[in-house]
Amino acid sequence: MEKMQIGSLTLTWLNGGVTNLDGGAMFGVVPKALWSKRYPVDDRNLVELRSDPIFLQKNGKNILIESGLGSGKLSEKQIRNFGVTEESKIEKSLAELGLSPEDIDVVCMTHMHFDHASGLTKRDGDEYSSVFPNAVIYTSQIEWDEMREPNIRSRNTYWKENWEPIADQVETFTKELIVEDGIKMFHTGGHSAGHSLITIESNGEKAVHMADIMPTHAHSNVLWVLAYDDYPMDSIRAKQKWIPAEIEAGSWFIFYHDTVYRALKWDGEGNIIDAVKREQQKSR
Repeated sequence: MEKMQIGSLTLTWLNGGVTNLDGGAMFGVVPKALWSKRYPVDDRNLVELRSDPIFLQKNGKNILIESGLGSGKLSEKQIRNFGVTEESKIEKSLAELGLSPEDIDVVCMTHMHFDHASGLTKRDGDEYSSVFPNAVIYTSQIEWDEMREPNIRSRNTYWKENWEPIADQVETFTKELIVEDGIKMFHTGGHSAGHSLITIESNGEKAVHMADIMPTHAHSNVLWVLAYDDYPMDSIRAKQKWIPAEIEAGSWFIFYHDTVYRALKWDGEGNIIDAVKREQQKSR
């Protein structure tokens, strides 16, 4: 498991599973001749995307950012369609830290699409139950509303088995939320109507998790947005606001989906000046 320091805080990436999705969908209208130079793609036009939650401790609380793909929940059709080559091993990852899912106090959900939220619940006989039964689960009010009443487009990714078992654990916010001192969530919209990002600050250092507004390092161009984005102009506006400001501030950008980098820093010219690479990369 890769780790990094943000001030006095240690960030640890857990094993949340892997999808392999169509590169064209991940880069929208950007020509393959451009994006394929910046992100690895196989001969079927599929790009590998991690779904690895980020663990940290603050004020005696065990905190997760995102929840992974889950395990034993996806059908054979879903595994095929989403290119799932590995499901979550969150319990094993936590055990390596001397913890169990019951020890998690807070889960911060930037949004509730299946590849972020399926790890919140598990099969329990013929029913589903909470994976993190003692945690408060934060997401935006807009996201929570759409999760429970999806529209004709979003119902393909907002699944009742991912929210019904944890409904009494969810706490929502509107514009922004202080999770703990130095850890904040900000509503952005864009990828989904309720999408949020997360900032982490400690001892003068800062990291920003832009989630699916910038799912990989190759999406740093403000115009490179996903075909999956429900409101692409909102994604662009959020990137215009946050990326230059955080680069100027010297912030780290941390990733949930990136198969190459866990975190990196850019300079004002867009050059990578520091990085935490993922240690085990898929051979292509």
